[in-house]
Amino acid sequence: MTPVTIIGAGLAGCEAAWQIARHGIPVDLFEMRPKRMTPAHQSDRLGELVCSNSLRGTGMHNAVGLLKEELRRCQSLLIAAADAHAVPAGGALAVDRDAFADHLTRAITKQPLINLQRREITDIPEDRLVVIASGPLTSDALAGKVAALTGQEHLYFYDAIAPIVEADSIDRDRVYAASRYDRGGADYLNCPFDREQYLAFVDALCRADKVAPHDFEKAIHFEGCMPIEVLAERGEMTLAFGPMKPVGLRDPRTGREPFAALQLRQDNRHADLYNLVGFQTKLTHPEQRRIFRTIPGLENVRFARLGSMHRNTFINAPACLTETLQLRQNPKIFFAGQITGVEGYVESAASGFLAGLSAAACCQGDRFQPPPPTTALGALLNYPATASAQGFQPMNITYGLFPELAQRLRKRRDRRQALADRALVDLETWRSCLPEASTGLP
Repeated sequence: MTPVTIIGAGLAGCEAAWQIARHGIPVDLFEMRPKRMTPAHQSDRLGELVCSNSLRGTGMHNAVGLLKEELRRCQSLLIAAADAHAVPAGGALAVDRDAFADHLTRAITKQPLINLQRREITDIPEDRLVVIASGPLTSDALAGKVAALTGQEHLYFYDAIAPIVEADSIDRDRVYAASRYDRGGADYLNCPFDREQYLAFVDALCRADKVAPHDFEKAIHFEGCMPIEVLAERGEMTLAFGPMKPVGLRDPRTGREPFAALQLRQDNRHADLYNLVGFQTKLTHPEQRRIFRTIPGLENVRFARLGSMHRNTFINAPACLTETLQLRQNPKIFFAGQITGVEGYVESAASGFLAGLSAAACCQGDRFQPPPPTTALGALLNYPATASAQGFQPMNITYGLFPELAQRLRKRRDRRQALADRALVDLETWRSCLPEASTGLP
């Protein structure tokens, strides 16, 4: 049997490869790192994350929590690795990034039907099934091939990642441990600002030197991952109502909420690294060191990683792809992950999961039956199929993408719980019709 070629061994590529191999089909999985690195990655491990909390909320009242539960029930490799290497994060699923990536790398390399090859792919094979899962950091050479293949000018926006600091350099006398509204335990460290400190901090962000885009590129930011300094420029109180919102973060030393607060989230299992929550940035490195050390409690902090900005590439999926993630002009070519216009690590893995099932079905001469749109998987898949091709932008999973309930419920919490209950019932019905996989999780 001719192997399926998968380009890119990030979350989507690994998940797609795993699902295809589970159905007894060989896979050639190509990853350009470490021979060619990206602006955001630091190692050669598969599925490397740039943020510990990238998998977000766990509850059913959050659509991404439902999506994770659906993937868990479908034996997703990503969720198995995340569950095995979770770290405390209140109501979110955060992971030890190194252990998580090691788990994925071991699973992929030990699967006998997956042939991992470390080299860059610049041409798309025409004699076999191909899954393009090259991600938002697709190399220029491959991006050019994708643009020519789709007949569309490839789109892009800028994404930024937050700094990480060393735990033992945080001034514990100035910060306090608490989760918002005491939910899930005191899993975050909080840096409290009074009004004067906050306004000075905002002013410094607005005046700081930023990394400029190349002359031939226009900086377009995804609203869900806006650089902190861009938010600050929108108004002096924007941060206090956004990533620095103090609501529910009562300081046990004063009994009151501060004027504003920066939250620090544990970044690894050993709790020796902390992530600045919501502080993704495109400030220059000297400015990051200068300005972020004015944060109460971080005056003498050591940075394990400074923030950075990089280009994200995605295709105009409504114009290019079918509901089975196949290229309209060539059904032998599938797309998966953030290059399809889904946003977020969980969504990327879910897209890889679906593309893997779709490619496996095609390889076996069957037609993939997508999950119903009442499920999180189906709603995510349905978004690019039904969105307008004009001005198409990446999207996280949200309950706004689901069909309405037959019964109208006034309370949002009740409505979301009902959507989740319906989704899990419909998921089981859909799963019962899928072909049997030959192997399970490692």
